[in-house]
Amino acid sequence: MAFTPPSHSNPNATTVVCFVVCQTIASKLQSSRMHNLPAAHSFQVFINSTIFGPNKLGLVTVKPLSSSSNRSFPPSCSGVCLLVISNLFFYSTGKSPPYIQCAVQFRPCIDIHKGKVKQIVGSTLQDLKGDDGSDPVTNFESVKSAAEYARLYKRDGLTGGHAIMLGADPLSKAAAFEALHAYPGGLQVGGGINSDNCLSYIEEGASHVIVTSYVFNNGQMDLGRLKDLVRIVGKERLVLDLSCRKKDGKYAIVTDRWQKFSDVFLDGEVMQFLANFADEFLVHGVDVEGKKLGIDEELVALLGKHSPIRVTYAGGVTVMADLERIKRAGMERVDVTVGSALDIFGGNLAYKDVVAWHSQQKASVV
Repeated sequence: MAFTPPSHSNPNATTVVCFVVCQTIASKLQSSRMHNLPAAHSFQVFINSTIFGPNKLGLVTVKPLSSSSNRSFPPSCSGVCLLVISNLFFYSTGKSPPYIQCAVQFRPCIDIHKGKVKQIVGSTLQDLKGDDGSDPVTNFESVKSAAEYARLYKRDGLTGGHAIMLGADPLSKAAAFEALHAYPGGLQVGGGINSDNCLSYIEEGASHVIVTSYVFNNGQMDLGRLKDLVRIVGKERLVLDLSCRKKDGKYAIVTDRWQKFSDVFLDGEVMQFLANFADEFLVHGVDVEGKKLGIDEELVALLGKHSPIRVTYAGGVTVMADLERIKRAGMERVDVTVGSALDIFGGNLAYKDVVAWHSQQKASVV
């Protein structure tokens, strides 16, 4: 039996199709735990297909899960809220929260120092040995290569992890390339990224490049460099590392192996501005990173409240309960990285348990 698409000259058939499609979309959105909708929200629906051609179908209204909830929501912003379900595109008809995330994710990591996979207390890392000849504090050095960890993450279906070169040496760069080749498109890469080399990492298989010091140069934001990176690799392939430390009661972005304070403080206004140039943020809580002393809950809450794009927090996770603390403090909008605490990096927290937790988060929104 041949299928005959509804004709525009038959308003009844078109109306039926529009109604069914819109009802399906509303049901999908309602069941996907869109936690960040502060009120009932309408989306203009368009469909562009080979069967129907471009059509404006109408409005879909989605209500929040609980109108009586005391949840605080990120500030609304004017502009376009784009959601993709199958080949349908929804454009917001009014103000909306700038970022909607349906599940917290575990983002794995591979930290590379002098070609070896290590877990280092980041605040002790310097390009050269200190005046006293001391090396950075190392929690763990693996006998496995960066590529082996990449294959492990690929096997377990973990995406959006990051491979960080803790030093601009040839051995670390070679190890990073091996990891990218082992899991093409599955890892982001950072460490010494600039406008001259950023594209080469994308060509070698990185999904994104991660940048801090090149953009926050000499303690100040260099907007020219940031725009150059966007021009070369595109906003959709750029992650800004906004790792920070407390200074005068506020979170200051730190650069150069986290040794130098910039004059940029992490707040809602800064995140809103930088979101125009990046696909994601990566934020290490440097004061707790690598020390297994617990998370910086205040920082997680700041990210959950204000980040208009996807954001990953790293630092201080020690036990499984810390993952739930991040989930709650970040209003289920902040992804998490675990390093030194994992048993695959010499810690006591079972990697398989964290992967199982990650799978549960995904299953809870299906």
